[in-house]
Formats: sequence, C-alpha cells, structure tokens
Amino acid sequence: MQTRDEAYALLTEYTKNPNLIKHALAVEAAMRAYARRFGEDEQEWGTVGLLHDFDYEKWPTPEDHPAKGGEILSERGYPEHVVRAVKSHADYMGIPRETPLEKALFAVDELTGFIVAVALVRPTKSIMDVKVSSVKKKFKDKRFAAGVNRDDIFTGAEALGVDLDEHIATVIEAMQSIAPALGLQGSSA
Repeated sequence: MQTRDEAYALLTEYTKNPNLIKHALAVEAAMRAYARRFGEDEQEWGTVGLLHDFDYEKWPTPEDHPAKGGEILSERGYPEHVVRAVKSHADYMGIPRETPLEKALFAVDELTGFIVAVALVRPTKSIMDVKVSSVKKKFKDKRFAAGVNRDDIFTGAEALGVDLDEHIATVIEAMQSIAPALGLQGSSA
C-alpha cells in the first residue's frame, strides 16, 4: 500500500482547489475514525477517503468521475479493493457497496460537506462549536446546503449499521481533530 505522503501527492497532482483538498482531508479523517472503530487498517481507509474525489476537478462529469480516478489508481498500483471502494461511492457507477470500507466511504462523504456548512454559519465559524443537534436541526431546512443529498447521509449510516446521532458525532469528532487543516478552527465571535 502506498504511503499517506504518496496518496497526498497524488491528490494535489490532480486537485488544486483548496476546498476540494479540504473535503478530501475531512473524508480522510472520518474514514480513519471508522477504521479505528471497526478495527480496520487506518492507513488504507484514510487513503480511500483522501483519494475518493482526486479526479473530480479534472473530470467532474458522471461519465468520467470516478472512473478516470479508478484507472489512474490501478495504473499507480493501488490494490483493486481500494480502486473499487473509490468507484463505489458514486451511485451512478452501479457498483454495489459490499464491504465496510465501501459503506463507510459512502456514509461519510456527503456528511462531511454538510458539517462544514453547519460550521460556517456558526458565529465563530468553528467546527469546535458544532453539535449533533445543530446538524440535525439543519437537516430540516431544505434550502440549507441544498446540494447535499440528505438521503445519502441517512441511508449511508443505516447501511454502515450505525445510529444516525452516533454517526454524526463520529464524523464531527474526526473533523474537529484536524480543524486547522480544514480552516475551521474558528475565531472569536
């Protein structure tokens, strides 16, 4: 398995947008948290999170993303189950999510973006102020973070076999652990 530094280099080779890089870091942190929880390989799960959208900036259409990324990962020697997990996070690829790795990636992907949006509307703009109740309250406002598919969040937690509140808490805590890298350490209100 490639190192974290090699995976990060691949991410930044194809992704220049700082917000897409932050999204990759958030998903990586959440995946690492779930790897610890399930007793899995933290490096491998983190790599899948870090690289799940690395091709998106260059190839954002469903015809290309994440298929192009999968090709590149295969060419670079990533294991087939890692390539499959990356490709499986996109429903339109038609790859059933069967392993805990695949289910976890799908479960955390949309939720990380939603949590960022919740943090950014806090007076402090800090993820440290985000609570499970704040996230759940914002779910009800369909205009808030309208691009985030809430059904993916709900079905992802269910498929992973984790209570929704517990899932949200796990992802918040993982993201809090890297708040400065996400630009969400906040400021005084």
